[in-house]
Amino acid sequence: MSHTVDAHRDLHSEQGARPGEHRHRSRQPIIKVRDIAWLEFEKPDLVRAEAFAHAFGFATALRTDDELRLRGTNSAGPCLIARKGPRSRFVGCAFTAHDEIDVLTVADAMGATPTPLPEDIGGIAVDLVDPSGIPVRVVAGLHDGVPLPAQTPHVYNMGRETLRANATQRPPRMPARVQRLGHVVLQSTRYRAALNWYLDTLGMIVSDFLYFPGQRDQGPAMSFIRCDRGATPADHHTLALALGPRTRYVHSAYEVADLDALAAGGEYLRERGYRRSWGIGRHVQGSQIFDYWRDPDGFLVEHFTDGDMFDCTLEPGWAAFTASGLAQWGPPVTKDFLGITPGPEALDELRSMAAAVRDRDNEFTLSRLGGLLKVASS
Repeated sequence: MSHTVDAHRDLHSEQGARPGEHRHRSRQPIIKVRDIAWLEFEKPDLVRAEAFAHAFGFATALRTDDELRLRGTNSAGPCLIARKGPRSRFVGCAFTAHDEIDVLTVADAMGATPTPLPEDIGGIAVDLVDPSGIPVRVVAGLHDGVPLPAQTPHVYNMGRETLRANATQRPPRMPARVQRLGHVVLQSTRYRAALNWYLDTLGMIVSDFLYFPGQRDQGPAMSFIRCDRGATPADHHTLALALGPRTRYVHSAYEVADLDALAAGGEYLRERGYRRSWGIGRHVQGSQIFDYWRDPDGFLVEHFTDGDMFDCTLEPGWAAFTASGLAQWGPPVTKDFLGITPGPEALDELRSMAAAVRDRDNEFTLSRLGGLLKVASS
């Protein structure tokens, strides 16, 4: 055990895996996805959704009466697609394969049929469903398009190093221009089955495992999962999965230029009456500087900057899942972020807890409920 701990102390986590704990990658995945492409939602009011999107820092790639596509500055492809629907709901996510051959490979292995994407997006897709029931698209061959002008990161004077002389810092209060979609966080009642599916089917690898306080022997309860790009570093997590009493979207994160863009963009949102959920702070797993907001439909979205990038050589870390362990610095984690603010969402979660522990066809047992309840107070 001491050897494992020492191996991680100078890496990214004080604890490494114990013998026999969950594997963090598949020996023979079907394919290895390269990145996350976009998220899909349904929303009843696309005008209201677009107004928030512009304040948050997206650009509109397409707008019709029935569909809204939002993009960042890095790529012409969408990073969020919202279609008009009777109620607000998360529909699914899309991941980018290395090429169209990979799409055909995973389609054949899963018994699915590839289909062409809309002509203005380009390429092909195959529609899958993970063990949680969440729709997952694998796409490739998308048009590159033209990047948009991005915010330029600031030059900072640090200690004795003077990089900026005879010049001031005056970041304007304006929307922080979203560069790209970084990751999505999902909760599942079938967490372990879903985790194994993403490793085996999409070739993703785990950067960090979290376990409920006092329940390490019951296995992980959350995992931060990155794309395997070999020697090329990838985001610490492109997908994060957590065990919970119902399968649902938790939040998604969008990269911005730097801390000034994030903070000034937050002031812009606040002045327009939008609701901050939690921030500004710096995470532990992934190290991102974060700022969380609620969109008008109640979905949680994050601005982030300065996240960790790992290549394929790093082994996963292990840590207890605690509220105080979610950030290195910043304000205390809020009840809103944890989903325990009194209201419809918290009531739905309580009902889900009662139903989940009675349902034998999931991984959320009475014991796991006890572990989850310790997270908020840990």
